[in-house]
Amino acid sequence: MESVHPHARRRLLARLADARAVDLVVVGGGATGLGCALDAAARGHSVLLVEARDFAAGTSSRSTKLIHGGVRYLAQGRIGLVREALRERGRLLRNAPALVHPLRFVVPARNLAERLLLRLGLGAYEALAGRDGLGGCTLLDAAGLHAALPGLREEGLGGGVAFRDAQFDDAGLALALARTASAHGALLLNHCAAHELVVEDGRLRGVVVREAEGGQAHHVAARAVINATGVWGDTLRRRADPAARALLRPSQGVHLVVDADCLPGSDALLVPRTPDGRVLFMIPWCGKVLIGTTDTPRADTPAEPEPLAGEVDELLAAAARWLRRPPAREAVRSVFVGLRPLLGEDGGDGASSRLSREHRVEVSAQGLVSVLGGKWTTYRAMAEQAVDAAEVVGGLARRASPTASLALDCGVCAGEAGEADLPGAPPGLPPGVLPGAAAVRRALREDFALSVEDVLARRSRALFLDAAAAAAVAPAVADLLAAELGWSAQRRAAELATFRALAARYGTRSRTTASSPPSG
Repeated sequence: MESVHPHARRRLLARLADARAVDLVVVGGGATGLGCALDAAARGHSVLLVEARDFAAGTSSRSTKLIHGGVRYLAQGRIGLVREALRERGRLLRNAPALVHPLRFVVPARNLAERLLLRLGLGAYEALAGRDGLGGCTLLDAAGLHAALPGLREEGLGGGVAFRDAQFDDAGLALALARTASAHGALLLNHCAAHELVVEDGRLRGVVVREAEGGQAHHVAARAVINATGVWGDTLRRRADPAARALLRPSQGVHLVVDADCLPGSDALLVPRTPDGRVLFMIPWCGKVLIGTTDTPRADTPAEPEPLAGEVDELLAAAARWLRRPPAREAVRSVFVGLRPLLGEDGGDGASSRLSREHRVEVSAQGLVSVLGGKWTTYRAMAEQAVDAAEVVGGLARRASPTASLALDCGVCAGEAGEADLPGAPPGLPPGVLPGAAAVRRALREDFALSVEDVLARRSRALFLDAAAAAAVAPAVADLLAAELGWSAQRRAAELATFRALAARYGTRSRTTASSPPSG
């Protein structure tokens, strides 16, 4: 596999310059796009993937960190979606065990009748998993509930039910897909945008891509093009066909990260239905606790979405209803926001929580293959179906997908990444919050990182775990990047300023919120 040490980046760009024609171009470097690149390359097709920002820079690094069937989708009667997702959960547990692992969830109940009802529903959830089940669910009495979640308010509760789902590192899994696709021969370029779709005689024939660093444009002919741009999928569809109607209705999910002392232990809390109809998660994550999530429709799709007015307060208030020592605003270490690409055509109505997490593969009259909707758990199935469609569109050899049992290159696990030895690192942080110098260099040389944000947001999760700590070590990270990548003093200063501004937004979002989104 080629790394992205500066010399390797030049080799990647040289390959791009030579790639005048490929079987398949994938636009978008999130979960689905990386899955498509891997699937197609593993079938033996020549593949170019381009991503305007960094791999998983958008929604794919801003999830609730769960690989799951979706308990609420079962309650909504979406049995097919749940069964497919549970099957894919089992495959990921086998194919990426260093990044995907079982996690026990506890659902509180007020009385025995409620416990038995929960047991019935969660038993059905486990039964749908079949041989991919994780061990069934367990009734907990009041003492068992306290032992599992000692930080929980127990007034009015009479026990609960425990069951298992899976947790994962979303950005880490995206990089595993990138490494594995690269090892199978795919050419993957982050910080390289699809500048133009080339349509000739009414058919899509290729793309013009522009690399961010040098600004050079390259025309690449392709027998098929896959649109895997997630929440921005309609935008690319309209570049191929300006008359295309919107098929996506984005929804925003806000997540808070707080210190672990508010919810001690290794189990996660799940409240299937809050008073306003949402699901509430409180999940141990990298020595912190992740609280989420909101589900708010948006008409716009910003690259760096902000919490809307009241969303942070809503999550803190929801946590306070369940915790003995709920976190205060000043205890929030980071706030991150992801946009869900929900299927729902123009003119639809209803709450976004009722919109489908299913996906659709569409082929336009021009031949653009768009994979729309879905979620992280089902990325592999989505990619397989999209590549199947691309083979038909491009007249490519029809080959079966091998990815259901293909092991992913998970790289160095978080626990093996070494100590945080960067100057400026605050004392007393849990292990794994900040990277060490060796991990920063590895991110540059082996894992495609090209900016301070790439390193501190996605090669490590520092920005998402503790924005202030990430800002504190950013100068040291910028020094390492400058030395490795040959930056000038001016370039280093600009990169550092950009990241500090981003970290300030993640850190201050706990105290200030954006206004409501523009209507559209």
